[in-house]
Amino acid sequence: MMDHGFGNWATIHALRNADRVAYVDGPEGVETTYAQLEERTNRLADALRTKGVAPGDRVALLCLNSPQMMEIYLAVAKLGAISVPVNFRLHPDEIAYVLGDSGASLLFVSTAFLPAATQALENETSVRETIRVPALAERVAGEGGDYEPLLASGAPERVVAEVGHDDVCVIMYTSGTTGRPKGAMLTHGNFFYNAINAMGFASGIGRTDVTISAAPLFHIGALGVHTLPFLLVGGSVVVIEAFAPDQWVEAAARHHVTQAFLVPAMWAAVAASPALETADLSSLRLAISGGAPCPLPVISAMRGHGVAFTEGFGMTETSPNAACLQPEDVVEHAGSVGRPVAFMDFRILDEMDQDVPQGEVGELCLRGPSIFVGYWNRPEATQEAIRDGWFHTGDMARVDAEGFYSLVDRKKDMVITGGENVYPIEVEQVLYGHPDVVEVAVIGVPDDTWGEIVTAVVVRTDGSTLTTDELRDWARERIAHFKAPRRVTFIDELPRNATGKILKRELRVSEGGGDASVSR
Repeated sequence: MMDHGFGNWATIHALRNADRVAYVDGPEGVETTYAQLEERTNRLADALRTKGVAPGDRVALLCLNSPQMMEIYLAVAKLGAISVPVNFRLHPDEIAYVLGDSGASLLFVSTAFLPAATQALENETSVRETIRVPALAERVAGEGGDYEPLLASGAPERVVAEVGHDDVCVIMYTSGTTGRPKGAMLTHGNFFYNAINAMGFASGIGRTDVTISAAPLFHIGALGVHTLPFLLVGGSVVVIEAFAPDQWVEAAARHHVTQAFLVPAMWAAVAASPALETADLSSLRLAISGGAPCPLPVISAMRGHGVAFTEGFGMTETSPNAACLQPEDVVEHAGSVGRPVAFMDFRILDEMDQDVPQGEVGELCLRGPSIFVGYWNRPEATQEAIRDGWFHTGDMARVDAEGFYSLVDRKKDMVITGGENVYPIEVEQVLYGHPDVVEVAVIGVPDDTWGEIVTAVVVRTDGSTLTTDELRDWARERIAHFKAPRRVTFIDELPRNATGKILKRELRVSEGGGDASVSR
């Protein structure tokens, strides 16, 4: 049997670079070599196989960042099964939906999220067993949860399944315009070509490089921009359980990190950290930002410390690397998402799926081997998104004479806040449930820290005294906190066009969002 999946990537380096450090657990944590990683993932894969996990089965992860989380990804991949990472910021009812929709049979859960998992599993799901993964403090104290005994029960011999590039290995849920998240099916081939594309960023990556994984590994950004590509080339990853700017700076200095990925809000926190003034970051040659445009002052601050800065553009459905602004372009072409990566084609199409002239606005459509294969159990949504081999992103864009692409509006009105995608309709549906809300429109308003903040413009019932705090708290009881509006404006009437459609563009202007073009 041949294993062409990413579960085999550790195997390759266990044979070639056995003593090379694969992972470091926490800022001052234990190092794991590629040889050790291979043995641990084989043991875990064998233990999961004994529990009945077979090719195509779904295994869910509700976890904080840890080497154990990466071991789960790899072990599941070795079996030809499918990992389902779950955003731990979701409300328990939303977690239950992801578990039920994916049909996950096992759930790995960090100790901190046991209460949320317990509440989620009160709903009807297919999960038959939960496996507790210890937090960093527990691991330091020698407490292994359910995880270490499970791993120890497996055999260390190599686990090999018939795995090809076209096999689905991860279902990653992304918010949808219907108000329910959709599971994007990503294949082993998607992640392979995504890693190849990552090697083309700026100075590239190699086995002597060290990165630091601090953004949540349930996100495609943290998983796909650096963590898996570093595994393919045999580099080293310092895994941080939860992001804190001072700790991040100290860890980057201690472990001689050479490249790092964060979302803009995280880079802003790093740039403002007092630790940055005294830390030796001479090894850090490249900072990569993604998830939203990064403010120019943040880019300038990092460059002032001798770090080249690049911005990546992509999404869950692209694994995610789709375009890149190289270090020499981030200032001159500010506002652009850059040029396509090596194995990615871009087109801008009109409503008839015809190419628009250069400089004209149309829908951004992508094609390449790192594009997802469809939405789990959503054939109609898949058909709508992928037509004639092209993925229709729903983003409106234009391209200039030099081949730089710029987003000018979001066809789907998505809000990106702190690297998290929020679709207004989902929030609106929740807010409409409040008895004092007559009408509501949710938009994104530019913010220096978060990129955008979720803003609700609300028409209240006559005589209502509903306040911003009351409505925000009400929303947070029903959806993830990052989706709840940070800002609420009460008005007497929402602006509409002649056909009665709410004019969100006017609201963006009145709320301080300009013309809704993507900008810094």
